[in-house]
Amino acid sequence: MPDWLMMRLPMITTAMFVFAVGACVGSLINVLVYRMPRGLDVVTPTSRCPSCGTKLTWRENIPILGWIFLRGRCRFCRAKISPEYPIVEAIVAVLFGGTFVLWYMVPPETTVLGVPVGSIAPEWAHNGAARTWPAFVVLATMIGCLVAMTIIDARTCTIPLILTWIPAAAALVLHVGHALWFEHRFGTLEPIMPGLWAAERLRWNTAPGEVWTLATGGLQNWRFVGMGIGGVVGLGVANLLLAKGLITRSFADYAEWESETLARRDTPAAIESVATSQSDPAHRNDSPTDLWVQYPHARREMVRELAFLAPAVIGTLIGGWAGSKLGGAMVPDAHGQGVPAHAVPLWLAVLGGVLMGYLIGGGLVWAVRIGGTLAFGKEAMGLGDVHLMAAVGACLGWIDPTIAFFGAAFVGVAWAILAALAGGRLNRAMPYGPFLAIATLLVLVFKPVIEIWLGHLFSSPGPLNLP
Repeated sequence: MPDWLMMRLPMITTAMFVFAVGACVGSLINVLVYRMPRGLDVVTPTSRCPSCGTKLTWRENIPILGWIFLRGRCRFCRAKISPEYPIVEAIVAVLFGGTFVLWYMVPPETTVLGVPVGSIAPEWAHNGAARTWPAFVVLATMIGCLVAMTIIDARTCTIPLILTWIPAAAALVLHVGHALWFEHRFGTLEPIMPGLWAAERLRWNTAPGEVWTLATGGLQNWRFVGMGIGGVVGLGVANLLLAKGLITRSFADYAEWESETLARRDTPAAIESVATSQSDPAHRNDSPTDLWVQYPHARREMVRELAFLAPAVIGTLIGGWAGSKLGGAMVPDAHGQGVPAHAVPLWLAVLGGVLMGYLIGGGLVWAVRIGGTLAFGKEAMGLGDVHLMAAVGACLGWIDPTIAFFGAAFVGVAWAILAALAGGRLNRAMPYGPFLAIATLLVLVFKPVIEIWLGHLFSSPGPLNLP
């Protein structure tokens, strides 16, 4: 065996393992997207053929290969098995394995057809998989949940909130826990040059101006940390007020309105009206998943959501003020600039990054939701989209979801063009969640290109180097 292959064998083996894990996660996603919209338990009963109900053995449950060996048919009743199952498993496997390869195995100077694929990996990945695996696990968790949310939202116009809570919780535990362990093991980070830090026993690569694997406020920005903690505490207060009935949940009467609307459409007069008015798109929109754009009281519901958000806004302002006091008096640094007397502990800075990413990622979408709904009188975006981008912000920091939110508009335009050309089932109202999820994945892969474009946009002498 060549020496170069021997040296790369451990990483190749790890990449194959990550690919296999991705395929298994894809198999789990197939279960989730089938059972969750139907309100079924995702753990029990074990997998069965939907046609004959026979319990599947381990041989039928092998991701990707199981479908190939069975030639797309149930081994017991010979019913066709949708190719969606291996396709989803393969997509997630490629996303997991491909991300690992790009992040940790491709040399930075590598180019393919003139494209610098080696620069796709973020700077923190240069620290190696052994030092940054918690960040990669957070990333993989987010990717898996985004795939599941995309499929469910495209089919039902709903996003199960548990799929947004899981990556947010993973980010909170793994990002903060990793930073806490890192600081305890290696000591406080000291800057060497932009993007390079030193602890007592190692060097730590980051994007210039950053200290960790996601966007934070840095080790001097107590206000940033305080705003994150205060805002999340405010959300907790808002949910407590909601639980006590002191404020009202928005769209609480939507299910009743939808039932009444569908019941009216099922009357003989309504059916005859549809038969004689096929040219009117309003009469053809009978799908329950399309009714949400016709709810007539959307503006009223935004007042309730503003009341819900008020404690979070107040908490953010109070937290920012309190945080600015915790750093102590301002003292000059080596460059003569004023900095707080006490640096922010690394774990606390990372906690601030996770919380502010959550608040900004979700808050940006919520602001557009409220503004768009007030302007047009129809629900502009779903609350599931708010939770989706909040989870992305918790995993990646506040910068990436901001870029992805605006990039989702271009994804939506591309879909509209494709739907117009293809027609049929594609030519219907599509929720915004899938566009947000796809845009997030595109930001992960094409961030260097985005940095170059933003550099041109802001007349920078070079690409913007974002965390």
